[in-house]
Formats: sequence, C-alpha cells, structure tokens
Amino acid sequence: MEKKEKLPIVLNEIEPKDKLKYEVAEELGLLDKVLSEGWRSLTSKETGRIGGLITKKKRLQK
Repeated sequence: MEKKEKLPIVLNEIEPKDKLKYEVAEELGLLDKVLSEGWRSLTSKETGRIGGLITKKKRLQK
C-alpha cells in the first residue's frame, strides 16, 4: 500500500464548507496539531468537541 503524499494546507484556499472546521479547531487550540499531524491524530473527544461546536455555530447562523 502506497503512502499518500501530504500536500501543505493553505488556509486561504480552503473551501467555505471546510473553513468552519478549521476555525473551530483553531479556537480549541488544535489547529497546529491538525496542520502538522492531520485530522486522524485527534482523539475522539477532540473531534466530538469540534463537531459539536460546528453544529452549534450553524444553528446560530440560521
């Protein structure tokens, strides 16, 4: 199985639907970890927290 080459993430070029996820990760202090190790490096507790805050923010926008 080949290992995929990681492309650097350019925060200004993120699609709007994914931008909120990165913003929430930054608010929680997890952005550096995500950028250096990827989303898979997060614990289930961390990803759950991100998901919960994304849902909360989307509800408040409506």
